[in-house]
Amino acid sequence: MTNSTFSLHEQHEALKRLIEKFELEMHLVDVNPGPRQELERSLLQKQHDAELERHLQRFHSADLADLIEVLSSDHRKRVWDHIPTSRRGEVMLELADAVLESVVETMSREDIVAALSKLEPDDLTFLSDAIPDEAFHAALQTLTSEERTWVHTAATYREEEAGHLMASDMVILKPGQTMENVQAMLRTRKELPDHTDKLFVIDSRGHLIGALFLQDILLNESDTRVEKAMRERVVTFHPRDELDEVALAFERYDLVSAPVINERGKLIGRLTIDAVLDYVREESEKDALNVVGVVETEDLFARIWDSARNRWLWLGINLLTAFGISRVIGAFETTIAQLVALASLMPIIASVAGNTGNQTTALVIRSLALNQLQGSNFWHLLRKELAISLLNGIVWGALVGLFAFLFYQQLGLSIVVTVAMALSFVLAALLGVSAPVLLERVGRDPAMGSSVILTGMIDALGFFVFLLLASLFLV
Repeated sequence: MTNSTFSLHEQHEALKRLIEKFELEMHLVDVNPGPRQELERSLLQKQHDAELERHLQRFHSADLADLIEVLSSDHRKRVWDHIPTSRRGEVMLELADAVLESVVETMSREDIVAALSKLEPDDLTFLSDAIPDEAFHAALQTLTSEERTWVHTAATYREEEAGHLMASDMVILKPGQTMENVQAMLRTRKELPDHTDKLFVIDSRGHLIGALFLQDILLNESDTRVEKAMRERVVTFHPRDELDEVALAFERYDLVSAPVINERGKLIGRLTIDAVLDYVREESEKDALNVVGVVETEDLFARIWDSARNRWLWLGINLLTAFGISRVIGAFETTIAQLVALASLMPIIASVAGNTGNQTTALVIRSLALNQLQGSNFWHLLRKELAISLLNGIVWGALVGLFAFLFYQQLGLSIVVTVAMALSFVLAALLGVSAPVLLERVGRDPAMGSSVILTGMIDALGFFVFLLLASLFLV
């Protein structure tokens, strides 16, 4: 893995140097005009085009997508224009949503249709939301009527449902065939669909009745019938199944591919590991951004205005929580004025309690993602986290209290700090467990802005508890 990453980095640097070299040579021609300036520019352009195309041929489509994502907008367009039309569709499948949008904006309707015409129907469905309607419908006309029906059907499923990712390309068998028949049939095909580890067996009405693994074809005698060699217990999915559940099943059962059946048990498609992994990666990236309040995937080289606007929502929420915290502190101005030491200890309590809340939140979000947290064990987890936080609050509160006593020589202040720290830890754990669960119950992503919201609420509660105890017992 390290060598592959290093090689890709080297190729990226070589590509940047190639583009910069061309720009420098063109600049030298422009600043030194002569009778053959246009000829020199034309020759340089042709030489550069040939070098760039040779360089890009070395890359896998996924690597090309990675390179495009880290290039500036000017260099990105130059590289994209030199990718052959026959490969553009494959590269588009690998691009992040924000980058794909910027690339599509630079393409004409004819270019988009030409790129999409090289894709399979399920891949076309995957890109449907990122393509202008006019270009998408034009691309549909390059498909057969059966393939168009497939695309329209797949488009009816939500992005979070298995039907949105299922593919139509699969090998289907009948139970009466022999291993010899199956081998002969496979040899007549130019190639197997990607990630084929099993062939699906259906009855005369199209119902799935089993699966024949490739190893079963090799290990059984040539006259063995499919119905004798097939495996009847097969992990199946329905098109309305949530992809989060599908991803967990693929991991749990080490699946490479799996059939999708309708409510009557008829085989309608299949899911493959590459599509599921792409979904998991995209969701992980979204969750990582949502935690810190970035609403959607952001192109690193997007327009400044668009990037700034993408961050406004949670910056605004953060500002509101900050105003709330300031009002909590303002309510105890007299207490702080009489005991200035409180001002130096407040950030310590808020910081450590906030970290406790974030730890608990991360644990709960992970448990929700893995379906480990259910209604039956919620209260057990809550009690456990409250107990852990109380114990940690007493231990670390005592340490901070000792620190306060050494600096300020006030036993009462030390006791108040210890108690406030313990209570703040417990409140942080309560919020860390309940907030993600409540968000999921109302249909929201538990990771959405959790860091922003929790930090503000824990800070406000920590300051309130500390200053309230100080006003009651120290002033």
